Amino acid sequence: MSGAPSFDRLRVLADADHLPALNPEYAHRMPALGLGKLDPKPHILLLYGSLRERSYSRLVVEESARLLQYFGCETRIFDPCDLPLPDQVAGDDHPAVAELRAHSMWSEGHVWCSPERRGQITGIMKTQIDHLPLAYQGMRPTQGRTLAVMQVSAGSQSFNSVNTLRILGRWMRMFTIPNQSSVARAFTEFDEAGRMRPSSYYDRIVDVVEELVRFTVLLRPHAGKLVDRYSERKESDRPEKTPV
Repeated sequence: MSGAPSFDRLRVLADADHLPALNPEYAHRMPALGLGKLDPKPHILLLYGSLRERSYSRLVVEESARLLQYFGCETRIFDPCDLPLPDQVAGDDHPAVAELRAHSMWSEGHVWCSPERRGQITGIMKTQIDHLPLAYQGMRPTQGRTLAVMQVSAGSQSFNSVNTLRILGRWMRMFTIPNQSSVARAFTEFDEAGRMRPSSYYDRIVDVVEELVRFTVLLRPHAGKLVDRYSERKESDRPEKTPV
């Protein structure tokens, strides 16, 4: 890709410290305390799957980002509005692709939230994931990172999208946490300002975010070792020096 990517596609998070649906009496400000080093702050990249002006997957991601910051993380929300289709640009030499990959390299964990459309994730969600290669110029934009999966639905609760996102996370060699979120009838769960109302769906998002922080901190010192593979050492001619 031509030159260093410029970070022009990060969404600004409004009211980052305002959490009207959260009851702080039951919220642990440091959910990963005792599991590993909390400094530097865990880096979390959040991706959403709709370009609508009132995108409920984006609103869920924004609520998640506020919670992640509350729990001591640094977040980035990528805006895919001008992301080309895979192979549309020769060599994927497009600034939006370069920026997405740079954000993933920066990250230690991801949050993916897609609407369910025709029983599956959306094309824009898949496009973002397809632009994240397993290996690129000696770097691995997803391997070893933690992942939380979420979805929003217009109708009754479903799990098709989160199930697909789990499959994709496995293919991208990510550690997908056990918990997940599926928000049914999402258009009823947000107020006019785009903030999520208190509900069991919101509480589940808090659960997922807490768990993502814990797994990210727990795995961060071991991520490189956990994805060290014989086949890759052989391919890159890196003999293993096993102590006798």
